[in-house]
Amino acid sequence: MLRATGRNDEALARPFVGIFHAFSDVSPCNLNHRELAAAARRGIEAAGGTAFEFSTIAVTDGIAMGTSGMRASLVSRELIADSIELAVIGHGLDAALCIVGCDKTIPAAAMALARLDLPGLVLYGGSIQPGCHRGRMITIQDVFEAVGAFAAGRIDQHELLAIEKAACPGAGACGGQFTANTMALALAFLGLAPMAESELPATHPEKAAAAERAGAMLMRLLREGKSARSFLAAESFANAIAAVVATAGSTNAVLHLLAIAREAGVPLSLEDFDRISRRTPVVADLKPTGRFTATEMHAAGGARLLARHLFAGGLIHDRPTVSGRSLAEEAALACEAPAQEVLRPLSAALRPQGGFVILRGTLAPEGAVLKLPADGRQRFLGPARVFDGEEAAFAAVQAGSIRPGEVVLIRGEGPVGGPGMREMLAVTAALVGQGLADSVALITDGRFSGATHGFMVGHICPEAARLGPIAFLRDGDPVLIDAVAGLIDTPADLTGREASYRPPRPAPEAGALARYAATVSSAATGACTAFPSPRC
Repeated sequence: MLRATGRNDEALARPFVGIFHAFSDVSPCNLNHRELAAAARRGIEAAGGTAFEFSTIAVTDGIAMGTSGMRASLVSRELIADSIELAVIGHGLDAALCIVGCDKTIPAAAMALARLDLPGLVLYGGSIQPGCHRGRMITIQDVFEAVGAFAAGRIDQHELLAIEKAACPGAGACGGQFTANTMALALAFLGLAPMAESELPATHPEKAAAAERAGAMLMRLLREGKSARSFLAAESFANAIAAVVATAGSTNAVLHLLAIAREAGVPLSLEDFDRISRRTPVVADLKPTGRFTATEMHAAGGARLLARHLFAGGLIHDRPTVSGRSLAEEAALACEAPAQEVLRPLSAALRPQGGFVILRGTLAPEGAVLKLPADGRQRFLGPARVFDGEEAAFAAVQAGSIRPGEVVLIRGEGPVGGPGMREMLAVTAALVGQGLADSVALITDGRFSGATHGFMVGHICPEAARLGPIAFLRDGDPVLIDAVAGLIDTPADLTGREASYRPPRPAPEAGALARYAATVSSAATGACTAFPSPRC
């Protein structure tokens, strides 16, 4: 059968190397993957391997956002990881190169490599260039916020359409420090992705050459017998967390790094994220809370410059990476652009601590993740406005019925309750667009897009579907969120309310979502379906 595909005796005698990608033309995120796969093949075969190309699926969060389709997003992470594993096992592959783009493809690739523990690396397809509207750089974040501004009468339909048309100019994953760029950075600091090659934007003229170099790197790893887990020590995960919080990155990194660590057999807990975030300042002025995009960070000096700053403060550890250089050697190669304003030294940090903290308390005894606002607020106290499901909350926001000072609760959106743990970007962006970002808080057992900003608490555990305390909260109950103390509490007496909770939708009876809901772990352990699966 291999001869029928054009392989000769020489090709069959070489190591078999899988190239995995998630090409799809449904969105820009993975649009360049076939081109990069062809270039990676050249690098692999020039270095003595025989390459085979495989495709996985991708669910595009930016398109699924705010719809029932968003339930498929986190579930797809598990499916992508499983598909890579099965293709490797089923075809007796010796090594794997994974080309990734949209959000879940990145952690899924790392999960698969850690699970298989064979020579492998991850190459990020790259960030999209920012769009331009009225002389201002914009991203997909601006589109979602414009929806809220339109509903509030702050812009008209023509302006909304103009923003939508300008936001995404070509190939690449969403352009701010949203989930894709956050996780691509995390994998570079983990050591699983070649830092310089992954960081190049999707449309950079050197991107194909970078993919070819990545193919050659993989063959070196194979010759040297270096498997994925050799890069994944506890210190590597600490490095990845530090990079995420120093750039005020996506809270989804908590879920994904927990899941990768589990596959690698490395102990990692919510407390590790909290400890590292509290000691690591924010040094990157990146969207959604800052001014710049990922492509501008690359031009300023990129991940290497970030690493140099973090090494200067003793905040990261020197570890090997798939490039063949250690993390400290990568940092030493940093080239800072003159007068750049994207990445600051620790002495001029934007904020004294990282982008999020972990909360516990009567409403989240197993933990929750607070994404800290850029304005430095650490505390919020207000009455609850309770919504069962995202749609009800979004309708209330668009109708203008949310009042300043309220704590909006969206429940029934956890890993089981969703199922699939949808992101609440449609709601959070609409709140921003209506000018409420500084005056309300939002809490949920779902999760947030990396484009979300404001006073937002996600991943509340146990979730409502597992009868966590948020299932029993009612309108008007006081809710306290205290970042300094790490608390999310209510003084309301929740006893006797157990019979009052009704899920916002019936549980699926069959299919992928039903299987996910039946096997998924708590968000506090990464919302994984890998076995054995700890249950909350």
